[in-house]
Amino acid sequence: MPRHFGMLVPSTNTTNEIEYGRLAPDLQVHTGRLGKGGDTPFSPSKDADVAYQAQLLGEARVEVIMLAQTSASLFADDYDAVTVKRMTDASGVPSLTSAQAIGRALKALGASRVAMATPYSEEVIGRARRYYQTKYGVETVAWESLGATNAYAIGKMDASLVEAAFRRIDRPDIDALVVPGGNFPTMDRIAAWERQFGKPVITTNQAALWAVLQAMKVDTPLPGKGRLLEQLPAG
Repeated sequence: MPRHFGMLVPSTNTTNEIEYGRLAPDLQVHTGRLGKGGDTPFSPSKDADVAYQAQLLGEARVEVIMLAQTSASLFADDYDAVTVKRMTDASGVPSLTSAQAIGRALKALGASRVAMATPYSEEVIGRARRYYQTKYGVETVAWESLGATNAYAIGKMDASLVEAAFRRIDRPDIDALVVPGGNFPTMDRIAAWERQFGKPVITTNQAALWAVLQAMKVDTPLPGKGRLLEQLPAG
């Protein structure tokens, strides 16, 4: 019997459905799209869209809903709490954000010092560093912006840029390498990066899927997507 989960993505996202559509046939994703709610390239989506699309996913009887918009969580300290409640109230099912998923995944892997390579601007990286330090006790000790100017650019970026960035910022005292950005197609590269650098690699879509599986109490490993999805540590 297939298991169903819901996902909310910005209207500009062209990656999540592709990456999740390659999963086992007994794990199915259903997607709602969200309109842009601000003037900056990485602004949160419209609150009304979040509620409405979550309601529709609830009517599809998904088991959990995940908001795949990591940067949105960085704009206000209470964004996760307010938005998760909005999604759950509208849908009637448990909900989470991808930013939360990354933090929980790092904690589950025992990673307290990380390096970050991301399409985000330096300003958004600064917000991400503060978010993970204050909410999860994770220190970002090295980072590099890959220079995307908008969400469309992220979807067209070459994942090899991450490998080159990792070579520049990786250090022996780093516990894990992190790649925030749900529209950045990287899922199929995670396992190779882990072999190359000898430590866990956490990406938005991988961590969000892990958190969804945790919420659904699914314990079937997904090979080839990094140790987080192969080992399924409790979080």
